[in-house]
Amino acid sequence: MKYPANILEVGALLPDYMGFIFWEKSARYFDSVIPDLPKSIKKVGVFVNENIEVILAKAQKYDLQAIQLHGQESVAFCQDLKNKIENKIEIIKVFSVDDSFDFDVLKPFETVCDYFLFDTKGKLPGGNGTTFDWKVLEKYPSSKPFFLSGGIGIDEIEAVKEIAKTNLPLYAIDVNSKFEIEPGLKNIEKLDSFKNNLKTLNL
Repeated sequence: MKYPANILEVGALLPDYMGFIFWEKSARYFDSVIPDLPKSIKKVGVFVNENIEVILAKAQKYDLQAIQLHGQESVAFCQDLKNKIENKIEIIKVFSVDDSFDFDVLKPFETVCDYFLFDTKGKLPGGNGTTFDWKVLEKYPSSKPFFLSGGIGIDEIEAVKEIAKTNLPLYAIDVNSKFEIEPGLKNIEKLDSFKNNLKTLNL
């Protein structure tokens, strides 16, 4: 999210999470004021290979309830961050997935983050607008709940419903670029339609 008026419009739809990107190279870079949102919405700060002091400062400034790590952050980095936030803020560690993704890399991260997020491997750390082959998740070896991301839009509704029927610990659906009018500006009608189509899912 980027624009205050649009943030309030999306907030009225009561998503569980709302993301704010603090990576300066992103077209969605956020450097504004977050308007008052319903308390049920968790504000997520998205960071890419940022230092912990900056993350903590942003978390305090914007009253973040979750931190999404979208770079090559190490297990030690996640542990250090976890110690400093004292479990008061959720940590979501992102992994870029393609057909050859090695799920063994996840194991050391299980104790240092609250959730994984699987995005499509692309040129940018995120927001590439393409989906990966979700069949690779059949190899998922963990019980750690995860967010599913990567080019999810209206056309993916049936596929989302199918993966939700599996025994995978799917926790949340992360949507972004497929619902944008421009970077950071969301189409409210499309989001509302998507939400209504997925109401039957217990996510």
